[in-house]
Amino acid sequence: MHEICNAMTVDVEDYFQVQALAEGFPRELWDEIPLRVDRNVDRVLDMFAAAGVRGTFFMLGWIAERQKVMTRRIAAAGHEIASHGYDHRQVDRLTPALFREDIRRTKKILEEIVGLPIRGYRAPTFSIGPENPWAFDILEEEGYTYSSSLYPISHDLYGSPGAPRFPFRPGQGKLLEIPMSTRPYWGRNFPCAGGGYFRLLPYWLSKRHLRQVNGIDKRPCIFYFHPWELDDSQPRPVRVPWRARVRHYTNLSRMSDRLRRLLCEFRWGRVDDAYSAYLNQ
Repeated sequence: MHEICNAMTVDVEDYFQVQALAEGFPRELWDEIPLRVDRNVDRVLDMFAAAGVRGTFFMLGWIAERQKVMTRRIAAAGHEIASHGYDHRQVDRLTPALFREDIRRTKKILEEIVGLPIRGYRAPTFSIGPENPWAFDILEEEGYTYSSSLYPISHDLYGSPGAPRFPFRPGQGKLLEIPMSTRPYWGRNFPCAGGGYFRLLPYWLSKRHLRQVNGIDKRPCIFYFHPWELDDSQPRPVRVPWRARVRHYTNLSRMSDRLRRLLCEFRWGRVDDAYSAYLNQ
């Protein structure tokens, strides 16, 4: 039986830019913090190369501006470059005008660095939902082809539990939204798209859910992680709530081995490869 190609994605941000750690790392101090993202991205690229995997890297414009060589290195390895917004500001905290400015600015930065069109976008902290559907039309107006910004689960920081589980066109035009992968149980969607859940939950459970999306739903999965999740020696600030500390630091030391297994046990590709049938409709 033909193995389904799933989408492997990387949200390229540094450890201090995560929303859960915002109290410990104020935005106005970011330029004073030494970057660790370049060495962690190199580890990701080495792992992908060893497994023969190409993926999609959702880049912060703020990072790309300061790491142009790294950004070009990602593209040169055959990976897709997509937008993660400029500096990780949540869409649900922006006006439509500010959102337009953010995604236009980031698209221009990335295209000038890599010399390729930027087609994809992922909202920081999955911050597009029922309250701001206008974001989809603005994305299309600004030249984006797809978004991967909805997570159809219930969560205290994000989530759109009523959203479709599979790709759909949410706006007035052709923009495709590719929701993060879930499996339904007892009337609720359970996450299986990576991130903190991949570190916190047993590996076998994540693997089983991904297999069920492929085998039962007959659909590709979309998976994501961050380069900082491979960095167990990252600085740990004191002024961080306990819940955020648990989410951010648990099982960092195991992430590399888990990711290597995952890369070998499924077929992976870029978003524009895994979802080409939807994008070309």
